Amino acid sequence: MTSPLLSVEDLSVDFRQSDNVTHAVRGVSFDIARGETVALVGESGSGKSVTALSVLKLLPYPAASHPSGRIVFKGENLLAQDETAIRKVRGNDITMVFQEPMTSLNPLHTVEKQIGEIIKLHEGLSERKVRERVIDLLNQVGIAEPETRLKSFPHQLSGGQRQRVMIAMALANEPDLLIADEPTTALDVTVQAQILKLLRDLQQRMNMAVLLITHDLAIVRKVSDRVCVMSQGEIVERGETREIFDNPQHPYTRHLLAAEPKGEPPSADPTAPVVLEADDLKVWFPIKRGLLKRTIGHIKAVDGIDIKVRAGQTVGVVGESGSGKTTLGLAVLRLLSSKGRIVYLGREIDGYSFKKMRPLRSEMQIVFQDPYGSLSPRMAVGDIIGEGLEIHGARMGYDARRARVAEALLEVGLDPSAMDRYPHEFSGGQRQRIAIARALVLKPKFLMLDEPTSALDMSVQAQIVDLLRDLQRRHDLAYLFISHDLKVVRALANDVIVMREGKVVEHGPAAQVFDAPRTDYTKALMAAAFDIEASPEGVVAQ
Repeated sequence: MTSPLLSVEDLSVDFRQSDNVTHAVRGVSFDIARGETVALVGESGSGKSVTALSVLKLLPYPAASHPSGRIVFKGENLLAQDETAIRKVRGNDITMVFQEPMTSLNPLHTVEKQIGEIIKLHEGLSERKVRERVIDLLNQVGIAEPETRLKSFPHQLSGGQRQRVMIAMALANEPDLLIADEPTTALDVTVQAQILKLLRDLQQRMNMAVLLITHDLAIVRKVSDRVCVMSQGEIVERGETREIFDNPQHPYTRHLLAAEPKGEPPSADPTAPVVLEADDLKVWFPIKRGLLKRTIGHIKAVDGIDIKVRAGQTVGVVGESGSGKTTLGLAVLRLLSSKGRIVYLGREIDGYSFKKMRPLRSEMQIVFQDPYGSLSPRMAVGDIIGEGLEIHGARMGYDARRARVAEALLEVGLDPSAMDRYPHEFSGGQRQRIAIARALVLKPKFLMLDEPTSALDMSVQAQIVDLLRDLQRRHDLAYLFISHDLKVVRALANDVIVMREGKVVEHGPAAQVFDAPRTDYTKALMAAAFDIEASPEGVVAQ
């Protein structure tokens, strides 16, 4: 047998802070052969990314240390190499694609400069040759008209285009090993399918090995040859992908495989009172050019949409990034200027001023996608949740507010004693529960949920979905649920609106939209969400 390209042998990773030592990884071993894909799967905190970062010595040394282990690449122990030697490996022999391209790409540099920098560093080509190579790479990763994108900055690209640029950077020097750390988690299902197909095609063409880090088992099933399941810093199960999925042995593996959102939404009641509705809603952003900034056109983010949300029911809004989902949600909450009729509990509110809307804010709440970004790191949880009570319940005393906060925490499954701790002391799922408690503490009637599960592990997603269903039944809440994760929408929504480029392309009962989609666009979304291989090419633009 030929020796593996990469061997991780008995790897352990400790993090030291003052006198405290955290054992993040313990005795991890696995091999990767040329042209093979090995997946490291597990929930947040399992040690997947720490293991991957150890391969390129990207951990924060000296706080991080390796009490045991070797990482052998082409016969050399990378852990024993100094910084000068490891730099020759990084970006040349082994490269990495990270989860969130917007934070990995430099916002001040163009696409050409960022990709070209890697080529210059390792190959020393002339400016002309570098530009030709960059254009070729952008072509390989499927960027249309790459010459026009050379001077683009990251914020001028879509999420899928940014991830393609990251892949182009990673492949610039034709590496032997690509480490892909959650490369599709932040992407729409259709873009995710495109990126995975692209990685498979490039891998076959270059005979490249791939170490895939993910918590999404649907992806693992499609692209990996072998799987290592990690929990609490250890590999608890390993084997061929089909064997792991068909006959999991470890309880944790079975837990992961059973973690998809399940269940049915509360049954639809056509006689339930309408909490919020909008007719012919439009949000157009002007495009201005020239010295006098004349309006030459409009970006039609929301273009003539009707929506009706009843008490105790959920309307799901799905579509790719840029389709207008979030803009629609912000418009019905009167957080964006819009045209069209908006009615809340029988009152036309589309003409309300900021001051006149304020009393209604307690009844119309929002839960955001990223709980870490939406919770102030400088405030204790009790203050975060109770802040709305100070504004909308001015006559409520301190003790009464604390009691209401404790009640909200209990409702979302958290211990009331947590109110004196800070957001960084909680897991991602717990932080999202805190964000939901902040909305619930004001006892709202309408809740807009903007991608509330997309940043969470699969098992935590399932918990949050169960929690939202339970809260809806208990309080007769009306939800506007915005997401690109169709499995979550299927478990929550009574009705579904499919959006594309600001317009509704399909609208109807959830069962009808999911089981018998009428438009090609909806069919492409369903194929990408429920069977990645089946996504029809060319239906969805890059």
